[in-house]
Amino acid sequence: MKIKIPEARELAVGALMSLRYSRQDAETIADHLIDAALRGVTFGSLARILAISEKMKEVSDNRQPVTTLRETPTSAVIDGGDNVGYVVAHHATRLAIDKAKRNGMAMVAARNTFYTGLFSYYMEMATREGLVAMAIGNGPAHVAPEGAAEGRLGTNPIAFGFPSDHGDPVIWDIGTCAIMHGELLLHRRTGEPLPEGVALDSNGQPTRDPVAALAGAIKTWGGHRGSGLSVVVQMLGALCGGPVISPGTVDMAYFVIVIDPKIFLPEGEYPARVNELADEICSARPIDPQNPVRMPFARSAQLRRQNLQSGDIEVPDVVHAGLVKMLNS
Repeated sequence: MKIKIPEARELAVGALMSLRYSRQDAETIADHLIDAALRGVTFGSLARILAISEKMKEVSDNRQPVTTLRETPTSAVIDGGDNVGYVVAHHATRLAIDKAKRNGMAMVAARNTFYTGLFSYYMEMATREGLVAMAIGNGPAHVAPEGAAEGRLGTNPIAFGFPSDHGDPVIWDIGTCAIMHGELLLHRRTGEPLPEGVALDSNGQPTRDPVAALAGAIKTWGGHRGSGLSVVVQMLGALCGGPVISPGTVDMAYFVIVIDPKIFLPEGEYPARVNELADEICSARPIDPQNPVRMPFARSAQLRRQNLQSGDIEVPDVVHAGLVKMLNS
């Protein structure tokens, strides 16, 4: 179903506050989820609130204040206090941005969190301020390494963001898996089968059944190449100080690096160089004249503009019903 953006935001904030989030944290989370919906990432939008609620019931709700364990002018290590990643990663990224603006670059490692959302959201926070950023996250063993029949890796997203001097930033944000865990949860919720070739059941056989896939494993993206990249992400996540593999929907990691390009190009010409490359790439003759060559993030940003103009976002009926039930319970 389609609902108006302000209505969706208030629904999200109200449902999150029913989970004892402060209004400030609820609004931080809701802004991220609405942005995901505007960009067409349905599994990463309001459905996430239901997953957060289920995590708190099934695993635990041991929230403590976010604390800084160690800090230097260019780094910090954060304990997320079992707070949701939408809050923890936002805090970590903001801290990295502020340190990079003062000192040229910064690295922030956060642990003890879960469900961090779209890393492109955090990359945009940095690129809006003329900064370059990179982030990774790890998590529980939902993904089978190439050649394996059971999970040993997280879905392990990795993202890069580059500022442009006009138009959209260049942002590349992927999971190193064939399908994100949140997509599996949404398929289970809606009853829709999975795409071919993305998951294995508990016997290591291909499956399109989301329930069987949740009991089995997700495949890596890009075969052995994606599997290797996922291992790298998992090892970078280990820098955050948490478990090498998260023991479920707890103690996941988020690691972000932010760079002020002026430490290399003091005249501030880097965003123009990004745009120069983007223009060259997009000028390439397309294979299909109906589908021009695009830079990463361009399609996502264009869809957001269109949805902002229409004023509506798509919310699956089952998700809307679940959020309304949370408000009324």
